[in-house]
Amino acid sequence: MKISLLMAKSVREITFSEKAISVLSSLGELTFNQTESTDIETVKKTIKNADIAITAGGNTNLVKEILDEAPELKLVVHAAGTIKPIVSDEIWKRNIRITSSPKALGMGVAETALGFTISASKNFYNLSKNTASGGWYEGREKIIDLFDITIGVIGAGWAGKHYISLIKNFDVDVIVYDPYLSQEKIQSLGARKVELDELLKTSDIVSIHAPSIKETYKMINEHTLSLMKKDAVLINTARGSLIDENALYNHMKAGNLKYACLDVTDPEPPAVNNPLRSLPNVILTPHLAGLVNYGKRKIGIHVCEEIKKYLEDRPMDCEVTEKMLATMA
Repeated sequence: MKISLLMAKSVREITFSEKAISVLSSLGELTFNQTESTDIETVKKTIKNADIAITAGGNTNLVKEILDEAPELKLVVHAAGTIKPIVSDEIWKRNIRITSSPKALGMGVAETALGFTISASKNFYNLSKNTASGGWYEGREKIIDLFDITIGVIGAGWAGKHYISLIKNFDVDVIVYDPYLSQEKIQSLGARKVELDELLKTSDIVSIHAPSIKETYKMINEHTLSLMKKDAVLINTARGSLIDENALYNHMKAGNLKYACLDVTDPEPPAVNNPLRSLPNVILTPHLAGLVNYGKRKIGIHVCEEIKKYLEDRPMDCEVTEKMLATMA
């Protein structure tokens, strides 16, 4: 069994700890890309005669010219989120299975969303500013405890599901809008399935975890914002394209929403003169919700787990089919 790691050397070192490399070594013979290049010629040399290939961010599309070097290739494991940058029609033609790492990434996203949920509901941001400037009690009346309120979750993929599992530790009602999941599936998560309009009208906190696809483009816009409670909190750790930023600015400038907590914008980074930067109740962070720094090693461990499941003929957590790809970011 030959396992080829195709990503740039620096990416591999960030993603795969010594422990993960040791596990991979126990599963097969490893070959590495020892350069910072991921061009076709470099990848062709690395993938030669591989049974399993591991890709990551920065890898190029696995086209026929590359795959011809590995006629026995049966599995590609993408050590990142979406597989769109690396998947080709040739992969499907050859019945090569493919899986990725949204489960590991989703944990970091969900945990960041929970942090926003707690800090915004407790009014940390404004209270911190007030206290630093000499105040004390001002703003305490805007504190909302995570008790007996409604949390709306838009999208229950890996990140959304983990966010639900975290927020269920509090005494709150959770409702979900996800047209791709059945009512029974959402109920099994401990939540209730609703349409988007109902979610926006009734939620005290809305956390977005939907993919960036045609159907979700600017789904939070002038109309949908008008449905939200005046003092609601909006959290976006998904993709910036899901929110019409001009509409959000106008809505909040008029005194609506307690906070908008945005880890993502469209484009990134936001322009220096982006008007959202000027609003004190817009909390902007630099796309840190996914795994960063040493946290990326969770991805390496997840890759090992997916390969073990494949070799043991067990279902992999994050396998992607050609049909599924159309609904993914």
